Amino acid sequence: MQFVDEASIIVEAGRGGNGCLSFRREKYVPKGGPDGGDGGHGGSVYLVGDDALNTLIDFKYQRFYQAESGRPGQGRQMSGRAGSDLVVKVPVGTTVIDEDTLEVIADITEIGQQVLVAQGGRRGLGNIHFKSSTNRAPRKTTPGTDGERRNLRLEMKVMADVGLLGMPNAGKSTLIRSVSAAKPKVADYPFTTLVPNLGVVKLGMHEHFVMADVPGLIEGASDGAGLGLRFLKHLTRTRLLFHVVDVAPFDESDPVEVARAIAHELEQFSPTLAERPRWLVLNKLDLVPEEEREARVAAIVEGLGWTGPVFRISAISGEGTDALVQAAHRWLTDQRRLEHEDEEAAEHEREMRERMEAEAVARTEARLGRRRKRRDQDDDDDDFDDDDYDVEVEYAP
Repeated sequence: MQFVDEASIIVEAGRGGNGCLSFRREKYVPKGGPDGGDGGHGGSVYLVGDDALNTLIDFKYQRFYQAESGRPGQGRQMSGRAGSDLVVKVPVGTTVIDEDTLEVIADITEIGQQVLVAQGGRRGLGNIHFKSSTNRAPRKTTPGTDGERRNLRLEMKVMADVGLLGMPNAGKSTLIRSVSAAKPKVADYPFTTLVPNLGVVKLGMHEHFVMADVPGLIEGASDGAGLGLRFLKHLTRTRLLFHVVDVAPFDESDPVEVARAIAHELEQFSPTLAERPRWLVLNKLDLVPEEEREARVAAIVEGLGWTGPVFRISAISGEGTDALVQAAHRWLTDQRRLEHEDEEAAEHEREMRERMEAEAVARTEARLGRRRKRRDQDDDDDDFDDDDYDVEVEYAP
C-alpha cells in the first residue's frame, strides 16, 4: 500500500430543513389555525481515529465529504427528519488544519477520538411558532441555515516511542530490521528509505515499544532539501531519538561533521524536538578493525563533546542491539511511570508536544507558502500581453 501522510479535503455539513407554512384543514373544524412543523437539523461531519488505518491514501481519491441535509417540515405539526451525521475515519496520529485560517483544529491521538469539523445547519421554524393573540394566521416561517463548509488539511504523524535519526545509508533500516519484524528495503546506496517504517520491538510477553525509521536527512533538510522536511514531523510523536552515525562511511566523510549537520537540521526544524532525549548510536563497527574500534569511538565522542548515552552496535550482525533496546525499554517504562505519578511531569510532556506541533505546522505552512508563491509567479510569467513586446519578425523567403 502506498504511504501518503498529507492530504487536502473539503467537508460540508448538511443544510437545515426549511420550516413549513401550513394551516389545519379538516372537515367540521373551522378556523383550525397554523400547524406548520419545523425542519430537521442538518447532519454534521466528524473525524474519528481508527487504528486500522495507517495512511491517508483514501483521501487522495475522494476529496469531498458531505453530510445529509435535514428535511423540510410538514403540516399537522410534523417536523422534518434530521440529516444523518457523516463520520470519516482517519489514522490515529492525524493533525487537522483549517487551510483557510491555518488553525490547528484537532490532534487525533487516540483510538475512537471523535472531532467535529463541520457543524450542521440549524432547522427552520414552521409558522406554528409565530401565532399569537393578535396574529392568529401567521404566514411567517424561517428557512434552514447552510451547513458549515471547510477546507481541511490532514497531516499524519506516525505514533512511535523511538525515532531513528541520521544521514542516508547510516544503517537505520538495517537496525529496525534487526530488532523488529519490520522489513524495510535495504540496499548499498543512499536514500533507500523513501517512506517511514514502523517496527514493534518485542522484549517479552507484554513488553514492547514501537520504533520509527524515517528517510535519511541531508544538509538543508529543514529548508526543504531532500525528503527530510516532509518526514521530520513524524519524529515529533516520539519520546526518544536514536542518532545513528556511520563510523565507517563509504565516502570517507567525517562522522563528527555529519552528526553535527544532522543535529543542526533538527534544531532548525524544531528547537523543542532538539531538546528530546537523544542517544548516540555508533553503527557499522564490524567494518572497523577490532584494534581500531576504541580509538574511533573515542574520537567521535570527543569530537562531538557528547555527554549522553553512547551505544556501539553493528546492526547487520546484531552486535550490541540487544543492550540498546533493553536500555530504551527501561527508559520508556520509567518515563511513563513518572508521567503517571507526577502531574507536573505529565504537564511538561503535554507542553512539549504542543510546542513541537506548533513548530512543525509553522514549517509546513512556510513550505506551502513558498510553493504557492512559485506557482503564482509561474502563472504571472505565463500570462503576458503580446502588445508589451515590440518585436520585428523576418520570415525567410
